Amino acid sequence: MSGDHHDPHPPDPQRPDPGPPLASAGLHLSLIVASVIAVFPVLWVLLTSLKPAKYASTTDFFKETTFENYTNLLSDTPFLTWFGNSLLVAGLTTVVGVFISATTGYAVSRFRFPGKRGLMWTLLITQMFPVAVLIVPIYNIMSTMGLLNEPLGLVITYLTIAVPFCAWMMKGFFDTIPREIDESGYVDGLTPFGTFWRLILPLAKPGIAVTAFYSFITAWGEVAYASAFMVGDENMTLAGGLQKFVNQYGAQWGPMSAASVLIAIPAALVFLFAQRHLVTGMSAGAVKG
Repeated sequence: MSGDHHDPHPPDPQRPDPGPPLASAGLHLSLIVASVIAVFPVLWVLLTSLKPAKYASTTDFFKETTFENYTNLLSDTPFLTWFGNSLLVAGLTTVVGVFISATTGYAVSRFRFPGKRGLMWTLLITQMFPVAVLIVPIYNIMSTMGLLNEPLGLVITYLTIAVPFCAWMMKGFFDTIPREIDESGYVDGLTPFGTFWRLILPLAKPGIAVTAFYSFITAWGEVAYASAFMVGDENMTLAGGLQKFVNQYGAQWGPMSAASVLIAIPAALVFLFAQRHLVTGMSAGAVKG
């Protein structure tokens, strides 16, 4: 008989060691502080949107809770028109941006053609210029093409921002997918586009999700181009419309905070959609030997 004693609850090799109690407490405290810092501005805007105008600049959050800011915003301002215009522009930018970025990234990843290196450098260099440098030449181009004050003009402008970055990202993602999958498609008689559409694209869900999210946020939250290219309440997007709540004499914090809450909803939904597909794609797209 040996004198060895067996631990009835052996440590789980899959569970990370929490470390010393002091270190664990410090880690949790840091996470709590970071969470509070991240949530505080959002919570402040939400609570401000529920206050009457006379308490807008005070900390009396629960003194007179009301939905008046929301009802006035929806009934007395062209907010719904701006909201619809933004959805149209952001939706088109997302769909077209994902298609162009995915096809460009796949072509650069899989094929050799003249000017390939120059194309990639061009996509990279376009990201170096700030909006202040590009807004005047793009304005002149859109004016010449008759696309000022048109949603299509904004869509094209936002694609010039989103596509170069997303094409680079998709190219790197396609590089991680084995070429044997393409070769199996060719053996089955698929065209290069058929191989891309039926075999490669389903494995690229994580990249597609991130590309869609980036394209949507680029169009949804952009201010400079939207303010310069669009005039008139019937044509404005949210970026230009919200500026009407601020003037040289003050700001209408109630309607602006209510609008901010409503604007955040589509962005949050797109993020949740992209996050779900990102996790699903990572697990479903794993190649098992």
